[in-house]
Amino acid sequence: MHAFTFGIYPGSATGAEGGLVTGPADIPERILEALNDLQPAGKPFRVRAYMGYAGDGRVEATTPQNFRQYVGENRKLDLVLCYRAIDEPLDRWTDFIRATLQQYGPDLATLQITEEANSTGPGGDGITPNVRAALVAGVITAKAEVQRLGLSIGIGFSATINFNPADDFWQAIGQLGGHPFVDALDYVALDFFTDVFVPLPPEVAVSEAVRMVLHQFRYVNLVQAGIPETVPIIIGENGWPTNSTRSYERQAEVLEIVIRTVHAHRQTFTIIGYELFDLRDADSSQEDIFYQFGLLRDDYSPKFAYAVFRKLVHELS
Repeated sequence: MHAFTFGIYPGSATGAEGGLVTGPADIPERILEALNDLQPAGKPFRVRAYMGYAGDGRVEATTPQNFRQYVGENRKLDLVLCYRAIDEPLDRWTDFIRATLQQYGPDLATLQITEEANSTGPGGDGITPNVRAALVAGVITAKAEVQRLGLSIGIGFSATINFNPADDFWQAIGQLGGHPFVDALDYVALDFFTDVFVPLPPEVAVSEAVRMVLHQFRYVNLVQAGIPETVPIIIGENGWPTNSTRSYERQAEVLEIVIRTVHAHRQTFTIIGYELFDLRDADSSQEDIFYQFGLLRDDYSPKFAYAVFRKLVHELS
């Protein structure tokens, strides 16, 4: 059985309908304090970070800022390269990927090529023309560069769950990339948010909803792209936000159910990691749920879910 590794996005900025939502500035010292507390001694831990590629070698946004400062002993980066380049030759994108690996390679555990290329929702790269070609070319390029550099970095991409049989995303990337694409994959990341954007009906338990999502992703979505069970899954983003109608107590309950369910099914669905979204609220005074995904409030005081997540990381790592 594969080892199971936890991680977290430690920034506060969150992708929403209108772009990134922000609030009080991140405090690196408080972030490091939380990361050191969450990470079990002697166990690996992942720090998720995002770079938004805007074309012509430019990065339009990075979150958290100066993410390299959060690397530590047994703690490396899960770096996401979001793709938002319009009408640009793919060779500039692949050059950017090579340059990124050359710059950050020693600090990377994984490099994710594109963010939710099948989603046009908040934060999804599916709104970008040519994103499917960028995904396939990016994965193949990244794998070749990692091998050339002699580094041990997992290469993958992320997607959201898809229950729509008419959607051609998975078949399209499988046909576009063929064996070179599948052979270059070390993992596929699943981003899902049970009982957040689509509330669960009262008769459906959280644990059953999670199991259904995992089954659909492994045995329907990935199969449609020709991605075999030997390619593991990482939960790239998962969380449950709070506001005046979504209590801190319920956040802690849902996260524990989700994480324990994922961990219990890790062998069935070949899942090797879970990364929480996210450490801190963007702005705890705002009602919009996009501002309140954190385990901590925007002043870094803990919600109930912080202690629950820490307990699970230490117990299940």
